[in-house]
Amino acid sequence: MKYLLLFFSLFITHLLSDPGDKPDDSRFTKITLDDDLNEPMELDVAADGMVYYIERVGYVSSFDPEKNQKRRITKLDVRASGEDGLLGLALDPGFLQNHWLYLYYGDPVMQGDGYTNVLSRFELTDAGLTNRTDLLRVPLLHEGVNHSGGSLAFDAKGNLFLSTGDNTNPFESEGYSPSDDRPGRIRFDALKSSGNTNDLRGKILRIHPTTDVAEADGTYTIPEGNLFKPGQEKTRPEIYVMGNRNPFQIAVDQRNGFLYWGEVGPDAGEDGPMRGPRGHDEVNQARQAGYFGWPLFVGDNKPYYKYDFEAKTSGELFDPEKPINFSRNNTGLRELPPAQKAFIWYPYADSPEFPELGKGGRNAMAGPVYYYDDYEDSAGKFPRYFDKKLFIYDWMRGIVFTVTMDENHNYQSMERFLPEQEFNHPVDMVFNKKGELYMLEYGTYWRAKNTDAKLVRIEYNEGNRAPVAKISADKTVGAAPLKVRFSAQGSFDYDKTDSLRYEWSFTANGIQAKGIAPTFTFTKPGNYKARVRVTDSQGKSAENEITIRVGNEPPAVTIDWAGNRSFYFGKNPVNYQVKVADREDKTIPPEHVETWFHYLPEGEDVAGIMATGEMTFKGKTLIEQSDCRACHGLETKSVGPSYRDIAERYHDSAVDKLADKIIKGGAGVWTQEHAMSAHPQLIKEDAAEMVRYILSLNKPSPQVPAQGTLTTDQSPGNYVLMARYTDSGGLLGQELLRLRPAKFSAAQADSYHKGISKRSNSNGGFTMNYNEDNAWIKFDRLDLTGLKKVTTDIFTPKLKGTLEFRIGSPTGKVIAEVPVKGDGVEVTSAPLLPQSGSHDVYVVFNETSGGINIWKRLDLRTLEFAKN
Repeated sequence: MKYLLLFFSLFITHLLSDPGDKPDDSRFTKITLDDDLNEPMELDVAADGMVYYIERVGYVSSFDPEKNQKRRITKLDVRASGEDGLLGLALDPGFLQNHWLYLYYGDPVMQGDGYTNVLSRFELTDAGLTNRTDLLRVPLLHEGVNHSGGSLAFDAKGNLFLSTGDNTNPFESEGYSPSDDRPGRIRFDALKSSGNTNDLRGKILRIHPTTDVAEADGTYTIPEGNLFKPGQEKTRPEIYVMGNRNPFQIAVDQRNGFLYWGEVGPDAGEDGPMRGPRGHDEVNQARQAGYFGWPLFVGDNKPYYKYDFEAKTSGELFDPEKPINFSRNNTGLRELPPAQKAFIWYPYADSPEFPELGKGGRNAMAGPVYYYDDYEDSAGKFPRYFDKKLFIYDWMRGIVFTVTMDENHNYQSMERFLPEQEFNHPVDMVFNKKGELYMLEYGTYWRAKNTDAKLVRIEYNEGNRAPVAKISADKTVGAAPLKVRFSAQGSFDYDKTDSLRYEWSFTANGIQAKGIAPTFTFTKPGNYKARVRVTDSQGKSAENEITIRVGNEPPAVTIDWAGNRSFYFGKNPVNYQVKVADREDKTIPPEHVETWFHYLPEGEDVAGIMATGEMTFKGKTLIEQSDCRACHGLETKSVGPSYRDIAERYHDSAVDKLADKIIKGGAGVWTQEHAMSAHPQLIKEDAAEMVRYILSLNKPSPQVPAQGTLTTDQSPGNYVLMARYTDSGGLLGQELLRLRPAKFSAAQADSYHKGISKRSNSNGGFTMNYNEDNAWIKFDRLDLTGLKKVTTDIFTPKLKGTLEFRIGSPTGKVIAEVPVKGDGVEVTSAPLLPQSGSHDVYVVFNETSGGINIWKRLDLRTLEFAKN
């Protein structure tokens, strides 16, 4: 019986502790709560569920999830310059009783001959924040320095942690250790702060604020276990962790008191001979007080060389077991505690130790450790799968990971959290009492009021999931009466057994139609929100809507082009005229017709511009996929210069130089306050494409008059003539005309048969490989007017047959037949039957030599059309 009870007890323990299978990502829902934020910094959630959050410019706000309502509590007067501002927020453990909250911010009032960042306690009242009490000040160097930290967090014992940055300029140490202690160079020496036991900068401090309301005088005590005891010479007792560069976001494990933080690391893209390791960001775990290495070590205690900045020579590597602060700016102890290794560390490039993190820009941050049993049961509670996992994230990369630790809290593994979900520069996250995750997203650009900055909540749905509603319409604009066919095709439910029903409203709130594809006629002019509600068999529903504008017919824009409308033939002037017809606008002012003539070098995205009507450079796409927008704007300066300013300073001859700068990083050209991060993960050609796009911003406008003569004089790229007109009702009409060279790659085909494969060649291009008889490639809407001959360039060692040029379909009218003789490389011409207008052209291979196999193939390389 005793053993049976023991077995039963172990079985129950296993059931309670088993995390189960990983939940499907579709069971998580991200809900936007507030999208009007100006540099959100930190948030905290009270025990009653109220969310409090701050913005760097000084705003303090709350969000009531029950009422779905935001309250702007106050705008604090702060010094929001450099990296300072309103940085940290924490609610007192007794907040519901005493209404105290703590803020860390740049005090706009000078203290003596300098500025400070100040930790203050406020009382929240209906009128706002009152009873300011200053607890602690951190004196600063103000001009030309970086790294402020500023995160606040309480542990379960009521101890308050505060992170501070090293207050150092990193841009004259080439991305390595900023330990320049020459006279007058204190701004470039992190040993004055991070490595100084008698300074509050470059630290994570731990204090115990007074909790007695009757004695709320701003005093605090020093908890047992800090790095230095009160009264120890040349030390500050508030220091819990030292050797920090920029510990921007911290979190405390509420069960064991372990401190976690993300450390934003230095910028060197490569290891430096006689300087030290490349830059790494870190996620750190402090189980007890300690020295975490900066500026003598980085990552897993990778040591820097002691560098003589005057002679530009290197000495010995620093010793992590016996670190020495040699700086003449040091006011603390010379001998420092042994350096502690990072918990997780990673460079710009792929990490050998933590490959899951990928590569790219870096800005590490640490979030909470989730304990399933510490949260009340609720519908949105994260599942037990995440029990005891640490949430970490990277601001620059926009990714979130969960870290699994063993029973001794050592690193075990990590995995991406919601990899398909966009997180736009996450800057803080915390769980509420219901086990739902709240997150602040900073938005696209650094040091800017971003339209995509948000407060969001992420919920888990254990049971039936709501469907996903899709909506489309065959027409979204037109004159009354306007008959529109709607569709909810593409709507789906993650729960495969659920059936769906569709209810529609077009001009009123009630149900006006049912079914997946109704038709509705709008009889009166106006703007209408057509809405579909998709409901599953369990009663869960989702909605989507589309705007229908009735009362104005879109303008018709046409381009009269005197030459062939698909091809150009060398240097050739052609007359053109843009014509616009609009039912409502009786007179069309010529100056309102916008016309552009673009030349796109070979390799640029012609298909993209034809599909969207927008000029898209490969380099622009690469920039949008990278972290560049965090520091640069198109027209406005952010951390770095605007792209327009860069284009005005440099010319095409600088492409190679600037591409290297993107890859390797650097500083000092535009500002001494911020360095450009290295991007060693980029290949040289991609970096060059990015530079070419930026430099194109200063080139002459491609805009041309609505009527005139244009000359095609370049090759082998494409020309695109675009014409647009926006009528008085705001509707756009446009036409695009693409001109390709008369000789072009067969790989430019718009579509092709399943028996075709696109193969790369030794020149970096592609050929079309025919693998089946009667396989074909297709070119959409080629103007065959005036064309008399076609020439093909093929390679086939064995096959014989005919390349048939057909119009309309793969079995349509044959307009040319090019013989295939099986002689290897063949450049062969054939006459074209006279045609007029534009046609879909199919190039079909009719094989006659006994079958196609891997030894007998046909590669079609180029096509050329001629007028004679």
